[in-house]
Amino acid sequence: MLSIGIKLSFDDFALAFKRPVPLSIGYMAQYMLKPLLGVLIARVFRMPSAFFAGFMLTCCVSGAQLSSYASFLGKGDVALSILLTTYSTISSVIVTPILTGLLIGSVVPVNGIAMAKSILQVVLLPVTLGLLLNTYAKPVVNVIQPVMPFVAMVCTSLCIGSPLAINRTMLLSSQGFMLLLPIVTFHIAAFVVGYWVSKLPQLRQEEPVCRTISVCTGMQSSTLAGLLATQFLGISQAVPAACSVVVMAIFGLTLASYWGSGMRIRDLPLRFFPQASADARS
Repeated sequence: MLSIGIKLSFDDFALAFKRPVPLSIGYMAQYMLKPLLGVLIARVFRMPSAFFAGFMLTCCVSGAQLSSYASFLGKGDVALSILLTTYSTISSVIVTPILTGLLIGSVVPVNGIAMAKSILQVVLLPVTLGLLLNTYAKPVVNVIQPVMPFVAMVCTSLCIGSPLAINRTMLLSSQGFMLLLPIVTFHIAAFVVGYWVSKLPQLRQEEPVCRTISVCTGMQSSTLAGLLATQFLGISQAVPAACSVVVMAIFGLTLASYWGSGMRIRDLPLRFFPQASADARS
């Protein structure tokens, strides 16, 4: 979160008012479409109770910082990605506890106020600190910025590895296998829905914007979800978030690389069924 903050300036927030439509689409995809997808997929796959709350929490967190890099690789709108990640991250202090309480409060007790305080400490404070450093202490930012990716990588690895290692027996069981398919389905559906919602005739967003909203919808801050799940729901509920980090990184960066190579979604039939496509054209 600190690494997000040191890339921001106050001008970035002013820029949002000049682009209300794509930001609004991305924000609604983040906090409305993804939770609804999560509920639907959890019911269809009959998510085990040991993972249900953690899975739903993963569907209710903000966008991932990695989505900005994926937008860059996929020739998307990087500025939009950064703004969308920033706004969804800052507002997660309020939105994530509310969504979590509504969706899983009846399953397990969720202390929304305590969760909001935790997000405030983990998200808002380091982002604000980074913003202030970038504004008033540029020399400090120039010193710490080169090492921030390494620090973030180590911290993320620890957050992912801890719940996976502790629950390795459960993960290797049949119950753990039942978790992987819903997570893969959720991320694929989120990428697809984020893209095609932006393509609706009523919205008609440009291709770079559609790609950006797609990766921002399919890639969320699962590390934050794992931290909150460990703190408020139990260590086993952090497993869906840990699996989500791996799945969304693989799928998101693969999709971005596909777009970055100049390919389009509509070209997929040509790649897999070249003869059938040629016959159809003739």
